[in-house]
Amino acid sequence: MSFREKLEWLARMLLLVFILASAAFLSAITAMRIAIHGREVSMPNLVGKSVTEASNELRSRGLLLRVADRVYSEQPINTIVRQTPPAGLLMKVSQQAHVVLSLGQRQLQIPPLEGNSLRVSRIELLRAGLQVGEVSNLALPDVTADTVVLQNPKPGSGGATPRVDMLVSQGPHEESYVMPHLIGMSEADAVRRLETVSIKRKLNSVSAPQWPHGAVIDQAPTPGARVEASVTVELTVAE
Repeated sequence: MSFREKLEWLARMLLLVFILASAAFLSAITAMRIAIHGREVSMPNLVGKSVTEASNELRSRGLLLRVADRVYSEQPINTIVRQTPPAGLLMKVSQQAHVVLSLGQRQLQIPPLEGNSLRVSRIELLRAGLQVGEVSNLALPDVTADTVVLQNPKPGSGGATPRVDMLVSQGPHEESYVMPHLIGMSEADAVRRLETVSIKRKLNSVSAPQWPHGAVIDQAPTPGARVEASVTVELTVAE
């Protein structure tokens, strides 16, 4: 074998060694990537599941469960209400999922409010650490206005929510009328119109040369407004 042939053979050997080494290096990198990604799993959604169900599901994925806190909620006892990390996040095998478990609904002592005024009832609820819920009003002829006649939840019962709804009396139902249009009428006609529905009135006189003497030039409330029977209507009359 000549010297030139020896050099060509050596070059081919070096090229073959380089190719084999490159292939081995790429195979090692690929294997490392597969191994790394193979140790990652997706975090499942645990909210609403019992602690036993969640623990079993995490264990099947190589993850662990850790109870971070317990809070009162409307969920049953030992049901997961929050989780960290959130569902869908990629996790390394053996990492922990931190969860908050439900203690169930807090049972609250409701004070008696029926018969109290609305103001006193608000104070009683604040003292008990409760909140005023929906307040409804109803006209009741035999109950003083601003008196609580019904409450929900009932007094003494264990409430699941801190809000207490109340029904409050408005007192006797007061008649109301639609305010007629009186502007331009004479004072006598306007007064007669109001007397037919027993509405009280107050007359004010002003100098208005452009208006006929004794004509109504202004009224309060305005025409078309709803007027309670106890309201005093004011009429302004031209002198």
